[in-house]
Amino acid sequence: MANKCPPCEKGLPPYLATFADLMALLMCFFVLLLSFAQIDAVRFKKMAESMKDAFGVQREIPAPDIVKGVSVIKQEWSPSISEESVITEVKQETQEVEKEHLKMKDGEQDSSMDQEKAMELAQQAIEQELAEQFAELQEALETQIDEGQISVEREDSKIIIRIQEKGSFASGSARLDAGFHQVMDKISSVLATKPGRILVAGHTDNIPISTGRFRSNWELSSARAVTVLHSMLRNKNIAQDRVEVQGFADTRPLQDNATPQGRAKNRRVELVILRGSDKESGEVISLPTE
Repeated sequence: MANKCPPCEKGLPPYLATFADLMALLMCFFVLLLSFAQIDAVRFKKMAESMKDAFGVQREIPAPDIVKGVSVIKQEWSPSISEESVITEVKQETQEVEKEHLKMKDGEQDSSMDQEKAMELAQQAIEQELAEQFAELQEALETQIDEGQISVEREDSKIIIRIQEKGSFASGSARLDAGFHQVMDKISSVLATKPGRILVAGHTDNIPISTGRFRSNWELSSARAVTVLHSMLRNKNIAQDRVEVQGFADTRPLQDNATPQGRAKNRRVELVILRGSDKESGEVISLPTE
């Protein structure tokens, strides 16, 4: 009589409880990993394109015509239809490298705006200084202005102080009157407080002069300008490199030399304070005429 199989125990085998616990733990572990995972869309797109190129299906187009060419490397050729080589439309295209040079970066635009704003503020500061200097000169020279010895004018970015021959120089002489040095001290004290180039220009009328010292009005006008310069430089706060001397003789008249009054106006020494663009320029400034 064959041996009978012993009866099986009721319920699942004991190892299934351990196996079920292990699977549950593994599932929880992978769910936890998935919750921490992040998808990089850019890298995923690149990977998908690479997979497409690698595993894409290539179509085979049958060639019903006879083979048109034979190659040692490849024996199969498919005829192709050539396109027209004549270009009927002309287009202009800028390369990417050139486009980058044509573009203005935000930083460069901001820098340009900052420079324009700085220049505008600097110009406003110069205008304010000129207004203050003009007011100080008028106040310091009020007496001489009323007596007609000096006139003070402002033109754009410069101030012109005109010293008339009356009260400052004797006729045909380049020696400054002793009392006029005090007037020059007032002018120098105002000019020393503000920056800018100072042009000292001598002028005469059109009456020829020929003395033992001066051969012409050119020498007389230059000598008077130098005399005013030395009187002004007694103030040590005025640097010599700020000053320029010129002699114009009778080439820059203010009024017609046909009358004695006009000739008296033309015999003068001018102090021109230059600021702004005139200050930076090294060119000779031509004084305006009326």
